[in-house]
Amino acid sequence: METNFVIPIELSSTQQNLMKAVRDLARLNFAPRAHAYDHAAVFPAEDFTDLFRAGLLAPVVPSEYGGLGLGPYRGDVLTLWLMTKEIAKADLSLARCWEGHTNSLVLIDGMGTHEQKERWFSGVVRRGEIWVAWSGEPQARASSERLQFGTTTTKVEGGYIVDGSKAFATSAGGAHWAILLVSTAGPGGARHSTDAVASQLLLACDLSDPSLSIDLSWWDPIGMRATASHVVRFNRTFIPDANLIGRPGQYLLDGWQTCFIPHYAATFLGAAEAAYEFAIEYVTSQSKEADPYIQQHIAQSAINVEAGYLWLYHVARMWETGRHAEAQMAGSRVRHTMEHLAEEVVKRCIRACGARSLNRPSPLERIYRDLSFYVRHDNDDHLLATIGKSLLGQQNDPSFHKP
Repeated sequence: METNFVIPIELSSTQQNLMKAVRDLARLNFAPRAHAYDHAAVFPAEDFTDLFRAGLLAPVVPSEYGGLGLGPYRGDVLTLWLMTKEIAKADLSLARCWEGHTNSLVLIDGMGTHEQKERWFSGVVRRGEIWVAWSGEPQARASSERLQFGTTTTKVEGGYIVDGSKAFATSAGGAHWAILLVSTAGPGGARHSTDAVASQLLLACDLSDPSLSIDLSWWDPIGMRATASHVVRFNRTFIPDANLIGRPGQYLLDGWQTCFIPHYAATFLGAAEAAYEFAIEYVTSQSKEADPYIQQHIAQSAINVEAGYLWLYHVARMWETGRHAEAQMAGSRVRHTMEHLAEEVVKRCIRACGARSLNRPSPLERIYRDLSFYVRHDNDDHLLATIGKSLLGQQNDPSFHKP
């Protein structure tokens, strides 16, 4: 069922056709597979094959390299976010893998050399190669963990040696290339490291390298299971100098993470809209439209989804009109706001539909688990504090918020 929101977003005929292509794939192919991928906790490989065959796997690759030319620094990021929203409506895990792929390509476009772009973009456009970015090296163990995570990166002649392990390695076993966020100062990657910014590197790793192995025993979460975010081990993996992306520290110094933060909000919006549409169909099939409490739940859910669209459009316009400094902090605002709007929508839809809506393989049950897990990707308390710091003139880093 389509929503009846009046959204102040005008799309060109080309954009509308693109959105229809993604929406049709999501509804007809991705959504019917979502339960099986979630149950088995395996990477959604068929969905990426469909995206490639439809010519949709390279949305942020510049047109001169064969892509669609979208992205925050390409003048049209809203279309990318709306594509993500449609994918998330079908499967949040797929949307997370998709985010990792597209965000990696944005980094290559913004920081890579011409030779790197020719080589890697060609693999995406012509062969359907999938990318991802891995930073996860938590330095404190959870109470149930016996593993210690972290990598060491050593400069050697002709390149770098990476040794150790990364957790939360999304798309492990499905992606062909990973951008590794590592530090020559020691474990921690980028998200958890406190060492000098100049020690931070982005290294493109060919995941077919035999020195890599995947530990399937660790990843058994409540939600986002099909992201296949396993532990990946590097056994003295050599990465050549030609695979160094940008200059040391550039990822943090230039604030690249800030253009990805609102991308998460687009995924949350997709979850909210999917829950809302499920609830509309469910309560209608049960002839409960006259219940005043259900009416309230439906009304607030619709308002929340509409607010999410407005926020996303607002931040996209900042990126697209070159107001990048404003957009960086506004991205944190929309991510914070959309987390709470989406969680409220899902809660209200469950109240409207009742306990049977949480009986597998209900899409609402999966959305509830996936969203509950995915919003932990960043710590919302830290994110909100960062927004407060900026308003109070305090020093802040809008890139990372401790998970």
